[in-house]
Amino acid sequence: MLEKLRAGGKTTVYTRPLARLIEQLQRLPGVGPKTAQRLALHILKRPETEVQALAQALVEAKKQVGFCTQCFHLSAEPVCEICRNSNRDRQTLCVVSDSRDVIALEKTREYQGLYHVLGGVISPMDGIGPEQLHIEPLIRRVSQQQIQEVILAIAPSIEGETTTLYVGQLVKPFTKVTRIAFGLPVGGDLEYADEVTLARALEGRRELQ
Repeated sequence: MLEKLRAGGKTTVYTRPLARLIEQLQRLPGVGPKTAQRLALHILKRPETEVQALAQALVEAKKQVGFCTQCFHLSAEPVCEICRNSNRDRQTLCVVSDSRDVIALEKTREYQGLYHVLGGVISPMDGIGPEQLHIEPLIRRVSQQQIQEVILAIAPSIEGETTTLYVGQLVKPFTKVTRIAFGLPVGGDLEYADEVTLARALEGRRELQ
């Protein structure tokens, strides 16, 4: 069987298994029709052992990787490596919207505290309210543990600003609240910032008013 796919404004005919592979690859973020086609053809050229290893890694990652019960960062264990690390500063908590932000901040090697991943930002247009985020567990952590500072490191989009102000007001009764100084354009994402920019942003954080 042959199936038709639109690629670059043109209709291309593929055999069904190849068409299905291209369609699935297009579901990945940032992967358009041409990139999906290129990836699919590359995969078909690789040895079967490599393709099987890739497929197995995808399945195992999906089955085994969940969320840390303390900070909600991605983890294959109930408690992630960062939370288990006794050398981390346990009096400082950095609040981010996504695990990608944890990875970006860790690359700076400037921050030595703990994290709390909200799992997104408040976005009424997308049907995401505070109850869909990990805000209540954050309040419990801050109110029950010896947290001396909460750093809000949420990208400065409209939704990010709303989330920062909302979370900040809830946390302020319990501890000092600061937000990082962004050397980023409004709407920029932490994961795309370079390490130097993120390091300076951490150093230049200011107290939330």
